[in-house]
Amino acid sequence: MARNGDLFDRSGGGKRAAGPKENSYTASDIEVLEGLEPVRKRPGMYIGGTDERAMHHLVAEILDNSMDEAVAGHADTIWLEMLPGNYVAVRDNGRGMPVDPHPKFKNKSALEVILTTLHAGGKFNSKVYATSGGLHGVGASVVNALSDDLVVEVARDRQAWTQSFSRGLPVSKLKPAGPAPNRRGTIMTFHPDPEIFGKQQFVPERLYRMVRSKAYLFRGVEIRWKCDKSLLKNSGIPEEETFRFPNGLKDYITSEIGQRPTVVPQPFAGEAKSESNGKVEWAVWWPNDEEGFVRSYCNTVPTAEGGTHESGFRSALVRGLKRYAELTGNRKGSVITADDVIDGSTALVSVFIEQPQFQGQTKEKLVSVEATKIVETIVGDNFEHWLIGDKEAGNVLLEHVVAKAEERLRRRQDREQQRKTATRKLRLPGKLADCSSSSSTGTEIFLVEGDSAGGSAKAARNRETQAILPLRGKILNVASATSEKMRENQEIQDLIQALGCGAGTHYNDDRLRYERVIIMTDADVDGAHIASLLMTFFYREMPKLIENGHLFLAQPPLFRISKGGRTEYAQDDAQKDELIRTVFNGKADITRFKGLGEMQSVHLRETTMDPTKRILLKVDVPLITGTEPEGRIEDMRTRTLVEDLMGRKPEKRYAFIQENARFARDLDV
Repeated sequence: MARNGDLFDRSGGGKRAAGPKENSYTASDIEVLEGLEPVRKRPGMYIGGTDERAMHHLVAEILDNSMDEAVAGHADTIWLEMLPGNYVAVRDNGRGMPVDPHPKFKNKSALEVILTTLHAGGKFNSKVYATSGGLHGVGASVVNALSDDLVVEVARDRQAWTQSFSRGLPVSKLKPAGPAPNRRGTIMTFHPDPEIFGKQQFVPERLYRMVRSKAYLFRGVEIRWKCDKSLLKNSGIPEEETFRFPNGLKDYITSEIGQRPTVVPQPFAGEAKSESNGKVEWAVWWPNDEEGFVRSYCNTVPTAEGGTHESGFRSALVRGLKRYAELTGNRKGSVITADDVIDGSTALVSVFIEQPQFQGQTKEKLVSVEATKIVETIVGDNFEHWLIGDKEAGNVLLEHVVAKAEERLRRRQDREQQRKTATRKLRLPGKLADCSSSSSTGTEIFLVEGDSAGGSAKAARNRETQAILPLRGKILNVASATSEKMRENQEIQDLIQALGCGAGTHYNDDRLRYERVIIMTDADVDGAHIASLLMTFFYREMPKLIENGHLFLAQPPLFRISKGGRTEYAQDDAQKDELIRTVFNGKADITRFKGLGEMQSVHLRETTMDPTKRILLKVDVPLITGTEPEGRIEDMRTRTLVEDLMGRKPEKRYAFIQENARFARDLDV
């Protein structure tokens, strides 16, 4: 196929036509990017994008360099400080970046080469670092390329040195910064370039979690956190804290489980070295509520997408439990799978290996083949010894996993039976997580926004009486939509099918499948908008559902406030301030929930879904079908208000806003 138009006449014997001069393709069109220009041109290739997650990855790259010094045995303390103006400083007491002239670049120090050249570093072989998180020689230079202000200070051989950079280029020479007789290591202070990242700011909570997790991953390091007070803004994050966890991942898993009851009294945790100079550390525990996670790391770098080390970990656990079942004569152990063992557990696995291979520069997935065998062998052998060493715990765990396997097989058989049976059953939407009660009495369905909130709600619910229906974003505004659009809208049809009572003239309250219909949305503007769209739907299409007292609004909290062993929840700023003043005496840790999907299911259950603790607002419309004059007037006022706010005429909404804007308070915009 020809480029830039049809350059060849294909009619049979025609001459070649010259294209327009401006579309010519010559050597001058070949663009050569030098130095760190490729990074600034295509940052997504190096840090995965230019969003908030990518900007925080810059800190991870610098922090990983300091962690590599610690893992190599040359540093034992790391400092991370958030400074005003969106600056971050990372310091360690390691050897300090080399400042002597580089053999291949006589006029540049090794420090300048590292920071201005891609693929320059000391981690391409195992002489300087046996295991490291930074392997491609691009971490520090990428941070330099994407920062408009970066300053490096190095203390080594009793002398301090400093150099400044901007957007990948040096703005000063490497120069002495005075004697440093009692100090060594590297300090790197940088500011992300607004040309790349816009007005985004570093988030204290995110960096605090990053620092804390790094300290868990290497028990020989102490990490000191510090954040300027002006950046915290009641986030609940402390200004200063020191992290040191002598038991490594076991401390991590213990803090995550907290006071939650567990299947076995102690976690299975440990560490061991491999024959190939690697190391594996792990910790796994099984909470009764089965609200867990699996997190994996390689050379202290989090591998969010798992990889070969995680596969080896899963294989080790299922192999060990199956062998234990054979040893104890439990034939049911043969049916268990890795999912039965892992799902619902709280599990961590961390490997240290030479020259690991990752998928992508951001290292989110480990693909080193040898990691599977290393982890499977070490963890598998230790797991079998752990089970045999405490047979009481081993038997309890085996029974727990076998029960899960049997439940999985039963569900599969039920699904197969449902497909085979000729009995006609009510068609329900596939994303509905229905409750198991056969009677509508005492049951309720929660309408939530999206799969993330739906996942939290499903984990938090009482499966006997509570059903969950995730809806995709903002549903159709039925007040301004045609009946044809309603019939074609999948979310509306899913909702009608789930409730089972029909809509419009076909509504039948006796066929309603749940006693309560609860709208549960985020405690923000978008959540309020979704709730108003749902209430409009019920008001227009199922008014009897409201009249008969079936419709409610959930009231998720906006804040979690804790101090010592006490925890309270607040619906808004006013209640938060009152609790801090009266209950916590002016100071407490405060967490603001950004949405239902980010709430831990245990918090969602105890604040919003547990009937003994929650607050529900009943949706009521005065005398929808009133026969008294007052009732007819109220009915007309309500209908007019809904039509003005939700109908097809935007000028009426505009007029209402103008008339009532003066009454608005505490807008969340």
